[in-house]
Amino acid sequence: MKILVTGAAGFIGAAVIKRILEADPLINNTITGLDNINDYYSTQLKIERLALLGINAPSDSPDSFPWNQRIPSDVYPQLSFIRLDICDFHDLLRLIEQEKFDIVINFAAQAGVRYSIDHPKRYIKNNIDGFLNLLEACRHTKVKHLVYASSSSVYGLNEKTPFSESDSTAHPVSLYAVTKRSNELMAHVYSHLYDLPVTGLRFFTVYGPWGRPDMSPYLFMDAILNHTPIKVFNGGEMLRDFTYIDDVAEAVRRIMTKIPTPDTEWDSENPDPASSSAPYRIYNVGNSSPVNLLDYISCIERHAGIVANKEMLPLQPGDVLSTYADSSALYREIGFSPSTSLDEGIARTVAWHTARRNS
Repeated sequence: MKILVTGAAGFIGAAVIKRILEADPLINNTITGLDNINDYYSTQLKIERLALLGINAPSDSPDSFPWNQRIPSDVYPQLSFIRLDICDFHDLLRLIEQEKFDIVINFAAQAGVRYSIDHPKRYIKNNIDGFLNLLEACRHTKVKHLVYASSSSVYGLNEKTPFSESDSTAHPVSLYAVTKRSNELMAHVYSHLYDLPVTGLRFFTVYGPWGRPDMSPYLFMDAILNHTPIKVFNGGEMLRDFTYIDDVAEAVRRIMTKIPTPDTEWDSENPDPASSSAPYRIYNVGNSSPVNLLDYISCIERHAGIVANKEMLPLQPGDVLSTYADSSALYREIGFSPSTSLDEGIARTVAWHTARRNS
């Protein structure tokens, strides 16, 4: 298969590429990674993730990656990388037309719940306009399967737990969540109109080595290891379904070959939001084991051997009190769902942070 992975320098994108290449080394998959290497957070971290995949820049500056030029991996013969922005429709369409990808996996997006409060236009440009470009390119080139990242944020004010893909998502509390739910609706339209097979994955608080520095798992560990205060919102009275990165990568690897077909039992009078008469599916990807925020911090403290200095703060705009995934539909489809324990995942992540800090 020929596979395109957008957001290849990102946390999940890089992990998925590595998992696909290493899980089935004898299968003749070829992968093109795509990323614009923007500066929303440390470009150095993105460059280091690419380096792990054998994609090396001439220097530590993202500008040393040329635009629209293929860079082969020094480690994986099946992998190459192109610096490209999905908001540039003509370059994106040209690439997909030339390569005739079988599968497109989209992680390219403007991430972050709180950042969306102060920078709303970035989310419309990257998550709405950029995703529309991808849908257009996929339908014009008859891609066999588009897999895209959604988010647990779409559940918003819904307090019925565990969250099911069939639950209402009508009350989001951040623009980021709105753009992710919009992606799901846009994908359904293209699936319905053009018979484009699409699968949306709602990720639940993904953490692990090489994680995003704007997310609480990274922020907490970095602060604790450096003996600086951590900000604990709502006094720690929040539940999060933390999902380890390796589990997420494995779920994506398996789901990419499960090309959806129309659900013959779909009832238009009682419609299930997670499926359709079109080749369309949505799945939760979560550990199904929510943890209190203070217990999560205690787990980090135990593995780091450091007591955190906690700054208790009120609930932030855009935050939800609880996330809890029902991942049973994912398990039924691929025979796998995330299961790495928090203790094991935190141990690995603290070890990575410690080694990186001491290097």
